Amino acid sequence: MIDKRRGELYRNPSEGKIAGVCAGLADYFGWETWLVRILVVSGVLLGMGWFVVIYIAAWFILDKKAGTEEVCAKKFKRKAKQQNDCHEEDIANESIKVKSRIWQAGEPPKQAFHDIRRKFKTLEKELQKIERYVTSPEFTVSREINKL
Repeated sequence: MIDKRRGELYRNPSEGKIAGVCAGLADYFGWETWLVRILVVSGVLLGMGWFVVIYIAAWFILDKKAGTEEVCAKKFKRKAKQQNDCHEEDIANESIKVKSRIWQAGEPPKQAFHDIRRKFKTLEKELQKIERYVTSPEFTVSREINKL
């Protein structure tokens, strides 16, 4: 089922090429970003030069999407080990959207299936770590100390 509610309109510079206006519009309408970019470029090339003025105005008027600074900071400032840990955490927390039409945002069903498998494998590894800890003597000692 597709969620028909729309949030607020923001720029999405982490997904955008220039300023993230097209990516923000795509998020807002639930379309693919490439489709919005093609529509804007086609409009400019077909003589609707006011698209450029609207794009620049939107660049200055629209706020950045919340959390884009943290995403960029994570991408560029993490160390190798932290990247692996965060990557597994990102996989476990990501939502998978399947698109039913080509212009909608999301993944094709085959790709979504592979992503779901990868997500379950990651969650299985996390569950095995938890089981290993709970069955270890370290957990028993820790529990007994906490009882005191």
